[in-house]
Amino acid sequence: MTEEFTVEIPVQYRDLDPLGHVNNAVYVSYLETARVDYLEAVSDIAAEDISFVVANLEIDYERPITKADDPTVALWISHLGESSCTMDYEIRVDGAVAATAETTMVHVDPDTGRATPLPDDLRAQMEPSETVDQSS
Repeated sequence: MTEEFTVEIPVQYRDLDPLGHVNNAVYVSYLETARVDYLEAVSDIAAEDISFVVANLEIDYERPITKADDPTVALWISHLGESSCTMDYEIRVDGAVAATAETTMVHVDPDTGRATPLPDDLRAQMEPSETVDQSS
């Protein structure tokens, strides 16, 4: 099994709702942080040069996250298509799943904004995490 990519995310006071829980929309920001860190790590692409857009996002909330928690976002590539990839995520606190999510990312030409095939070098860099099996 290929290892998943993980990022620790510090909870900021501004992340909290009036009940002291991380706001549901902030979970999506945590995914974005992990996704950008992943792409920078596997491809040496600077954040400002990332040519992916989110085409679809699904998230299931399992438990609240509070200021006292130290969440970690794990992500892995579950599918590579011609011009897109699917990233799966788990946001965890102390090993317990707080949320699961999936994004479909489309690689675009920055000049035209149109979908374009994943470059071979980027595909090769992303493939190792495609084999992660979360059921084991």
